[in-house]
Amino acid sequence: MAQVLEFKLPDLGEGLTEAEIVRWLVQVGDVVAVDQPVVEVETAKAMVEVPCPYGGVVTARFGEEGTELPVGAPLLTVAVGPQAPAGDTEGSGNVLVGYGTSQAPARRRRVRPTPTPTPTGAVNGSTGADSGTLAFDGTAPTGTAHARVDALHAEGPVPVISPLVRRLAREGGVDLRQLAGSGPDGLILRADVEGALRARAVVGSRTAGAPATAAHVAATPAASAASATRAGGTRIPLKGVRGAVADKLSRSRREIPDATCWVDADATELMRARAAMNAPGGPKISLLALLARICTAALARFPELNSYVDTEAREVVRLDQVHLGFAAQTERGLVVPVVRDAHTRDAEALTAEFARLTEAARTGTLTPGELTGGTFTLNNYGVFGVDGSTPIINHPEAAMLGVGRIVPKPWVHEGELAVRQVVQLSLTFDHRVCDGGTAGGFLRYVADCVEQPAVLLRTL
Repeated sequence: MAQVLEFKLPDLGEGLTEAEIVRWLVQVGDVVAVDQPVVEVETAKAMVEVPCPYGGVVTARFGEEGTELPVGAPLLTVAVGPQAPAGDTEGSGNVLVGYGTSQAPARRRRVRPTPTPTPTGAVNGSTGADSGTLAFDGTAPTGTAHARVDALHAEGPVPVISPLVRRLAREGGVDLRQLAGSGPDGLILRADVEGALRARAVVGSRTAGAPATAAHVAATPAASAASATRAGGTRIPLKGVRGAVADKLSRSRREIPDATCWVDADATELMRARAAMNAPGGPKISLLALLARICTAALARFPELNSYVDTEAREVVRLDQVHLGFAAQTERGLVVPVVRDAHTRDAEALTAEFARLTEAARTGTLTPGELTGGTFTLNNYGVFGVDGSTPIINHPEAAMLGVGRIVPKPWVHEGELAVRQVVQLSLTFDHRVCDGGTAGGFLRYVADCVEQPAVLLRTL
């Protein structure tokens, strides 16, 4: 007889307590291998695939796409038995999201249900078009009056759609099954979804004067996303990345007595140094990488700012390694990827790591480990065309450096008025870890390195 095992949403670590189902990778009736990814979920930190530790036949799924489940809630049930496919009957014990065994997962196979008059035992499925009752008896699985296993067959290929494209379609209420992909082999691209949204907007504008029916209201993307439009405005749930950001910023403001200091700096020489580094034929160095090198050098001189406060022990914990976070704006919201051991990397290595993490942030493939564990954050909000800001500290860190845009401005240089490349630097710091003198010293050192890059070389 088959045994039914329930697979629950595993503990995702790093304080995450829930996840949203983005896409099911298996259907009821599919045969799955041990550690085969069965569902793609979105946490407050990343988009990841969840591998199932059991092998057998999927008998039930719990939760539709777009549903948010807490850790420990059932994801699916799997019927396993002595005659399940070889190697698929035992659990691996792996429950970490996104990390399965090194063995490639088996191809998806589906159990075809057909009528039979002789029930021999039951494994109850609860959802899906192919759900029914299954059992394993002797040398072959047999079914109840509702289902019987006739054969296993491999499913054909389907267009691979990126997580961002799927999310765009889901939030816009676009049925991907109705789209013809313009990519290779019918791959559905972001442009295809945006085109469908534009086409629908044109149709909607033509019928804007028509009264809305209950069916029209129910079919709107806002309704499908559980947003309610009322006389007082539109309600948008704070969940996923936006919810996590809201919680963290609120906690930072609630727990950290922060203060901000700022200074204008002449970045003309820094920009010249970067131009010299990026001579034709050599590797390109990003401005963010140069600012990161300045930050790590400044933290070596002012280690108070590379720390956190242990409130229970009433201690300031100074950290030996600099794991540098940097703010990255994505379609999913603001995220802060972390460059591990930034103090050990040169400008070229930092440039490469920033590029890798930025691309992963844009595609939604950052892992929870790449989004946590930072000790200091660098926020280059100048890319948004603004000069200054008062950054909110990324709890539980002790400080964040903000960098505005670099623009030509009148500046007194060597006793004369000149047009120079000027940038505003701002430092928000936890007043519990240091006083204004230390924070001011850190910021002044950063400004000195920006104005005279040779200062950095002199102190390395």
